[in-house]
Amino acid sequence: MGAQAIRRQSGSGTRRRRRGQAKRMSEINVTPFVDVMLVLLIIFMVAAPMLTVGVPVELPESAAGALASEQEEPLAITLTADGQLLLQTTEIAANELLPRLQAIAAERQDTRIFLRADGAIPYARVAELMGALNAGGFRNIGLVTETGGPTFGAGTDQ
Repeated sequence: MGAQAIRRQSGSGTRRRRRGQAKRMSEINVTPFVDVMLVLLIIFMVAAPMLTVGVPVELPESAAGALASEQEEPLAITLTADGQLLLQTTEIAANELLPRLQAIAAERQDTRIFLRADGAIPYARVAELMGALNAGGFRNIGLVTETGGPTFGAGTDQ
């Protein structure tokens, strides 16, 4: 792969091999290695965005900062625009929500849950879901929004 023989030709134009004239090349050819690394880099760049799992929801924008991450995987509940309720990525019926939340809260040490609600959902429905989450044993409810939204009262006359 990396070592090649280099032959010296005599000045008379005849091709004769003499002992000791063939010299080994001691350089490593890194071109195949670089090619393989570039292919792997492209594969990982294409595959990395596909590893994120989620439910497509149009989140409202907010000026709030991100929450700090923790050791335990965060529990998330999603309310889509068409009214579907998802616990992590599994669809769940509204009447099954409270018993399942109570069972999960009994097993977990952290009482934090992230609520992802579509921006088109009425506030009353979101508040109703927050009450169910509280009754299920989750006291720390984080509302998930998109960053970069307007600040409260910005651009309005008060």
